[in-house]
Amino acid sequence: MSGTSLDGMDVAYCRFQYDRAKGWQYELLQACTIPYTAQWKHRLSNLFTATAEQYALTHVEYGHLIGKTIRQFIQENNLKVDFVSSHGHTVFHQPERQFTAQIGEGAAIAAECDLPVVSDFRTMDVAYQGQGAPLVPIGDELLFGEYDYCLNIGGIMNISYRNDNERIAYDVAPANMAMNYFAEKMGQPYDKDGLIAKKGILDKAMYQALNELPYYKRNFPKSLGREWFEHCFLPVVLHYNNNIENTMHTICHHMAYQLSQIVHKGNILITGGGAKNKYLISLLEQYMPEVKVIIPDNKLIEYKEALIFAFLGVLRITNSVNCLKSVTGAGKNVTGGAVYYNTNF
Repeated sequence: MSGTSLDGMDVAYCRFQYDRAKGWQYELLQACTIPYTAQWKHRLSNLFTATAEQYALTHVEYGHLIGKTIRQFIQENNLKVDFVSSHGHTVFHQPERQFTAQIGEGAAIAAECDLPVVSDFRTMDVAYQGQGAPLVPIGDELLFGEYDYCLNIGGIMNISYRNDNERIAYDVAPANMAMNYFAEKMGQPYDKDGLIAKKGILDKAMYQALNELPYYKRNFPKSLGREWFEHCFLPVVLHYNNNIENTMHTICHHMAYQLSQIVHKGNILITGGGAKNKYLISLLEQYMPEVKVIIPDNKLIEYKEALIFAFLGVLRITNSVNCLKSVTGAGKNVTGGAVYYNTNF
C-alpha cells in the first residue's frame, strides 16, 4: 500500500488463521518500505492535475510497478504466497460526490507477479453512500480488540473505537500530510522526532482558526483527503504567514487538541509514522493525562495498515464483510474489493 505521505510503497508478508475460541490471529512475518524514486513521487503527488490519458496510463504503469516490486520481494525472501492484497495509492477521495479513486490496476499487478490480486477496496462502500474510509477498523475490531482506541498517525490521523457496542472510526485531522509539507520546505523529507516543531512557539490565532474549521464540528462518519487539506486546512495555515518552526509547532498542538476531544480515558494503541514523532507523542500525553499511550514495536508501527489491508484481502477472498457501515455510514456492510483471479488460485 501507499499512504498520502508518499513515504514509499509498504510491502508486508502476513499469515492469518482463525480459531473458534481465540478468533482471528495474525503474524506479521516480513515487511519493508520501498522508497519512491523522485520521478514517481513527483508523478503521484501531481496526478490529480493530469489529463485523463495521463491518469489512465499512470493507473496501469503504477500497477506494473507494484507487481514488479511484489515479485522481487517474494523472490528475494523465498516466500510462498497465496494472493496479493493491494490498496494502491489514493489520488481522489470525494465521497460526498460518491467517488474515490485508488490507482494501481489489479490486472497489471496480477500479470507481473503471476498471483491472484485483490484491489479497489473502497468503491463498493462509496457506491452504498459510505465514506469509503477508514477501512482499517474491521482489522482493529478483529485483530486488535484488546485496545480501547486504535490511532494511526499517517498522512492523516484516524481513530477507531467501540461506541455503543459497535465499531466506529473517522479521520481526526491532517498529520504527516501537513508536517511533511512544511518539513520539505526546510529541505527535510519529514520532521525527525518532531525536532523542528519542538523549536517553535504556539501561534494562538492560527491554533484557534484551525480548531474552528467546520469539519471538526461534523458528526461521524466523516473522512479527509488531499483535497480538503489543500482547499480548507492549508489556506488557514498560510494566512498567518508564520515561520516554519512555529507553524509546525502549532499544527502539532492542533492535532493533540483534536484527539483530546475524543479520547478521555483508557488506553490507546498508536501506529503509523507519526508514532515516532517524540514531540507529538509528548503533546498527546500532555493533552490526555488520564490516557495510557501505547507505542508498539517498530514493525507494527510501520506496517499495521499494510497488515490490515492484507487481512481485508483475506475477508474478501472468503466472502466475508470487510467494511463496516457503522464506520463509513454506508447503507449496508459490504465485502469490498475486485478480485483478479488466475490459474494459480
